[in-house]
Amino acid sequence: MKGEVVVRLPKQNSLVFLSKALRKTQTPWEAKLWQQLRAKRFNNLKFKRQVPIGRYIADFCCVEKRLVIELDGGQHNERKISLLDQQKHAYLEKEGYSVLRIWNNDLDNNLEGVLEKINESATSLPTSPHAWGEG
Repeated sequence: MKGEVVVRLPKQNSLVFLSKALRKTQTPWEAKLWQQLRAKRFNNLKFKRQVPIGRYIADFCCVEKRLVIELDGGQHNERKISLLDQQKHAYLEKEGYSVLRIWNNDLDNNLEGVLEKINESATSLPTSPHAWGEG
């Protein structure tokens, strides 16, 4: 329409806005895990949530260990979503991240086991000397 202003944001900025929105509308499973990971409560590691990495948004990320944690609900069993997850996983690994996938059901039924798995993953990884966004 005449006089209408259209603003197009670069894709990276769009991910920043989306990640902020996702933080405000987290799932119950994200909230449950975030309570364990936030504020360096988990092994004094700094986790962030809904972190843009390239063209993707990681559910949780510890930059210091280059560890990404993805929470998956039942919809991730669907073929199309599973293929997208595989692409995201491959991209993150190519960027130097280790990816740990956790089912929401496991978080509900075995929180201690999930935390132990995260601990095993984090302690097996070296500390990144160039952790961006830290300081």
